[in-house]
Amino acid sequence: MPRRAHEDTEPLLSSTHLDEDDDQVSSSRKKLSYEEAVEKAGFGLFHWLLLVVCGWANASDAVEILCVSFLLPTARCDLQLSSADMGLLTASIFLGMMVGGYVWGYLADRRGRRSVLVISLTVNGTFGAVASLAPSFWLFLLLRFFSGVGVGGSIPVIFSYFSEFQPRLRRGAMISALATFWMAGNILAAGVAWLVIPRTSLNAHWGWLDFQSWRLFVVLCSVPSLSSALIFRLFMPESPKFLMEAGRETEALSVFQKMFKLNNRHATKPFPALGLVIRPKDDEEKSRPSGSSRCQRFSHQLKQALDPIKQLFVGPLASRSVVLLIIFFCISFGYYGLWMWFPELFKRAEDGGSPCTNTSRVQSSENESCYPVKTAVYMEGFITAASNLPGNIFTILLMDRIGGKILLSASLLASSMSVFIIYMVKTKTQSLIVSCVFSGVSVISWNALDVVGTELYPTQLRSSALGVFTGVGRVAAIMGNVVFGQLVDSNCAVPLLMVSALLLAGGLAALRLPQTKQTELT
Repeated sequence: MPRRAHEDTEPLLSSTHLDEDDDQVSSSRKKLSYEEAVEKAGFGLFHWLLLVVCGWANASDAVEILCVSFLLPTARCDLQLSSADMGLLTASIFLGMMVGGYVWGYLADRRGRRSVLVISLTVNGTFGAVASLAPSFWLFLLLRFFSGVGVGGSIPVIFSYFSEFQPRLRRGAMISALATFWMAGNILAAGVAWLVIPRTSLNAHWGWLDFQSWRLFVVLCSVPSLSSALIFRLFMPESPKFLMEAGRETEALSVFQKMFKLNNRHATKPFPALGLVIRPKDDEEKSRPSGSSRCQRFSHQLKQALDPIKQLFVGPLASRSVVLLIIFFCISFGYYGLWMWFPELFKRAEDGGSPCTNTSRVQSSENESCYPVKTAVYMEGFITAASNLPGNIFTILLMDRIGGKILLSASLLASSMSVFIIYMVKTKTQSLIVSCVFSGVSVISWNALDVVGTELYPTQLRSSALGVFTGVGRVAAIMGNVVFGQLVDSNCAVPLLMVSALLLAGGLAALRLPQTKQTELT
């Protein structure tokens, strides 16, 4: 009898164990990793709305950076600017971006993407608008610097934020689509400049300030940044990838549920997960000195802030970081050094001939009145900005097929050749055509660099890495603008050939990067 009783109870125990195992398996299936959760959330309306919002933020950065180049042909008279002063003015925003890039990137990796975007966009727009009231060159320069501090945060963080919502197979194309909004900002700045600056009827005299039309243009250029900050503050969620890395599972799950609801509006079932797989994170409190002095706490915080830079140049990340530093320096010196001077170069070529060989035009430019404003300068700037479109379309279609590495290298080499041809052209028409070619090809380089830079680093370093690299790029942009400002009157062939050589070097360096096509974010 005892034996029989044992045999009778054994199946019941086995059945119970099986049920428990099934529950455990079922429970584990409902716990999704980040990549699984992104895939389960689907792709649809949420991602297109996110593209528009993040794209508007990216466009606002382009408007704020490029607006200076469009106001130079007229503001130089009101602010009494020499060519060297104009070089300093275009460099000032990049100096601010260099300072802001790493600071905002570090805060975004520690405090969250969304809050940093709101603050940096607000700083950008506020100081940009106030700069319109500056009565002197040096005050205008200072305010543009602080505007650049804001821009330096939003540019690297917006790409980290956006990429962390994207499914793996669509990430390259979507980041490329986001990058195309830089072109939209460029066209917007050129179009507004074309419509507003030549209209002297918009001028106003306020006693202490002669509010010229170019000042109104500066105010209008701050609107995209401020409106973008408001949209992020009111409507946009935090990055789910950041929330998971921070151990905030409930908030991350809520974001995925909202994504699923918008992408699957007719679905009858809820988001297929009750939880997320959260990796254990290091307890920073354990490493924090307890009972320490203020000086020790500051030293500890400074060490933590500099630690991401150290991690970028250690182990397997070291080689890719060095290559990206070289590429960011080369492309930033070349692109911003040349692009910010296009309106001024077009103005100097207005009477015909090459802007580098038309010496009579250069010698008379400082004594020439800025009014009436010649609209052809802004029309040519608009055409050059619009020529970004083919490059953007090309990038979106081929990024996930070819990969960012090949596109980056090939487009940098082609950009180098186009700049060399600018040096050789003899007529205004030829100069405009080659400038459009440079615009269309160089935008492919930037789009590919945005994708590659995002995919090469883990979540806890992504914004910091982009902040460091864009900071290096700002140093290069400052150098490029200062070099152009010093040499554009005496020998503008030198900076053009420097740009061509640096773009060539960047294209060759890009071949050393690892392939990141459709890679998973870590």
